[in-house]
Parts: sequence; C-alpha cells; structure tokens
Amino acid sequence: MSTPKRIFVKGNEAISRGALAAGMKCFFGYPITPQNDIPEFLSQALPEAGGEFVQAESEVAAANMLMGAAACGIRAMTSSSSPGMSLKQEAISYMAGSEIPGVIVNVSRGGPGLGDIGPSQGDYFQSVKGGGHGDYKLLVLAPGTVQEAYDLTIKAFDLAFKYRNPVLVLADAIIGQMKEPVVPWVPENRDPEEGQDWGLQGAVNRPPRLIKSLFLDDGALAGQNLKLQAKYKAMQVEADQELFLTEDAELIVVAFGSIGRIAKSTVRKLRAQGKKVGLVRPITLFPFPSDVLLGLAKQGKRFLTIEHNMGQMVEDVRLAIRTVADSAFHAQLPGNLPTPDDFEEPILKALEG
Repeated sequence: MSTPKRIFVKGNEAISRGALAAGMKCFFGYPITPQNDIPEFLSQALPEAGGEFVQAESEVAAANMLMGAAACGIRAMTSSSSPGMSLKQEAISYMAGSEIPGVIVNVSRGGPGLGDIGPSQGDYFQSVKGGGHGDYKLLVLAPGTVQEAYDLTIKAFDLAFKYRNPVLVLADAIIGQMKEPVVPWVPENRDPEEGQDWGLQGAVNRPPRLIKSLFLDDGALAGQNLKLQAKYKAMQVEADQELFLTEDAELIVVAFGSIGRIAKSTVRKLRAQGKKVGLVRPITLFPFPSDVLLGLAKQGKRFLTIEHNMGQMVEDVRLAIRTVADSAFHAQLPGNLPTPDDFEEPILKALEG
C-alpha cells in the first residue's frame, strides 16, 4: 500500500484543493485580502478540472451567482473576507430560506469596518447567529490547522447537500496564510443522483419545480419556519470538538480556530509544569458542542474562554454551562498576533481564581 503523498500549501490553497476534491463545479468570487489565494488558485485549477470560475463584479453578485448555481443541484462555492461577507448576507438568507445548499468560505480579518488585513475572530456572531435577516442558521465549521481546512471544506459540501442548507467554513488570516503539510484525499461513494430530486435542471419529462423563500399564503411562512427549525435541531448530531487533556483538568480553556491551536500550546506548556489545565476546541460552531461543555461543567470544572475578539463565543459557552457554572473570558485584541505566551497569564489567573 502506497503512502499518501503530502503537499506543503497555504490554508487558502488547502481550502481550494478540498473544494475540488469534493466535486465543486462552480466558483464565484471577488478579490479581498486575506482570501485572495482562493480565487487566484481556482481561476486556473477549476477550469482545468472541468468547472466554471467567475470573478464577479462584486461580492453581492458572487453570492447571488452561488445561489443560482446551487439551486440547480450543482456543488458551488464562494469565498470572501469579513467586509465582503457583510455584502453577501442577503443572498445567504435567501439560500437558507429556500433550502439551497452551497458552501461559503470566510477567511476573516480585523474589524469592525475596514479594520485591517490581519487575523481576527470578530465574525463569530455574524456566522452562527445569522448575519442576514430572518430566523435561519448555517452549519459553521472552524478549522484549526491547514489539514482541517482541506478536510472541513470537503465535509462542508457533504453537509450542505445532506441538509439542503448553506454551510460556512470560518477560517481566519492565520489559517489562510500559514503553510503546513497536507495529505490530500478524495471522498468516495458520492451519490451520482445528488440534487436530482429537487434541483432546477429544466422540466424535461417531469413536472416543473419551484424553489423560493417567499411564502405569502396564510400560515405558509409559519409552516416553513417550523420546518427549518426542525432541520436545525436535527443538525445537532453533527456537533464536533477536539478534547485535549480534559479528563483530570481543573480548568477548561475553550477556544476555536487558530486561537484554539495557539491555546493548546499554552495548555501543553502548563501541563509540563504540573498545572491541571485542559482544552475544548469547538470544530463546529453551529451546531455548538454544548452537551460536551455541560458534561464537563457537571464534573465541577471551571472555564476560561479565549477569543480573538471582544467577546462573542463566550456567550454560547455560558449558555451551555449556565445551570452549573460560568466562564471567565480573555480577549486577544484584534490587530495583535498572539503567541502561546500571551495566554499563560490569563490561564493561570483563571486557574487560581
């Protein structure tokens, strides 16, 4: 048996390659730092793979092109960074309301406003609470390594079609721009009839179909919202997380994405000093691993949430454990690039507290 070949690539390229491995046939994007490597790579690689690449005239256009292609049952994707994501929100809400699967990548940067082009996790609320109008949810996947950027992009396409729902891959400038070894792989046993039972491929030898997010008949919108809420509840089985040294830990650090990875190094260093610290890194931000956190809280453990923002995911941590515990919070200020040493003092303070 041959050893899988490793490649050395940026996170942005890993996302692009993962999308190709997942069978993406259409990509629509617009330049913005720090995600530019994605459309740059796909502008050549996707046509070579038999797909269609379009640099749209704006983020708004790119998101609506995604909606149109995905409504035909085609595996399609768009990508952007934080300010560009704000422009895509109307189309994303329409996709969720119309139950159209599609993959959206956000390589997030500092804000609010134009902010800077450095890393930040300030888009958590926008990602998991619904950045557009109405009651809707996206499945949100948060890679912490370049390998995960590849793997979770593949998973994003599968989940999108499993639930007929948009899926967001929430990376950041650290993950997008760093280089690491990746072992590429191609998923097997994809359904060749995927999307054929609902997609708009032309009403040939079948009745016409209608995909919409407008429900004007009396009670119709209420029924659609109940249907969507039932689907979001069913998504809870997809909740995923990394647990690191949590069994005997007195303090649990909760952090996601690149910050979770950096905090893991701090936890490892403090463990070597005999400090009983562990880590939970949510991999799915929606659905959130609330049950795992509640289970640890019931064991009497204390919590510290660390984020590269002013305090967003900490609200979901506190909601998860609110009946038995609370969580302290440490803000790594957007605009600053953290190191494991930056987290040592707040972790020790929370452990002593």
